[in-house]
Formats: sequence, C-alpha cells, structure tokens
Amino acid sequence: MLTDFWTWILDLGNSKTVALLIFFTTFVGIVIYVYSSRKRSERLESYRYMPLMDEDEADKRVKAAEASQAKGEK
Repeated sequence: MLTDFWTWILDLGNSKTVALLIFFTTFVGIVIYVYSSRKRSERLESYRYMPLMDEDEADKRVKAAEASQAKGEK
C-alpha cells in the first residue's frame, strides 16, 4: 500500500498536484499568520512606505514600531 502511494506521487502528473497543494497551503498559512493579529498587521503596514522615506523618518518609525511591540509583549 505504501509503495502504491509513493508510485502515485512520483508520477509526474500527480507530483505537480501535490506540490501545488503544499505550496498553496503554505501561502494560506503565511497570510493567516500575518493578518491574524491586529498589532502584527499594523506593524507590517507601517513598513509599507519605508523604501520611499528619508533615513531619519524611517528610523523613527522603526523605533516606534519596536517600542509599541515591546509594550504589547509585557
């Protein structure tokens, strides 16, 4: 029975389906992890425009986000 299962997975057509299912469930898991916590999603949203900011402004936002995260953990 186990050899039949591995033979089925190793078939080229079936392995693509299995890989698609694995990658899709991983993607959905990451999305749920990122957006499940309001604090985490707010922190990640604050990083959205970081490449367009000046260095001083970016440093201030990173420090503020780290400080708010540290307060939430305590």
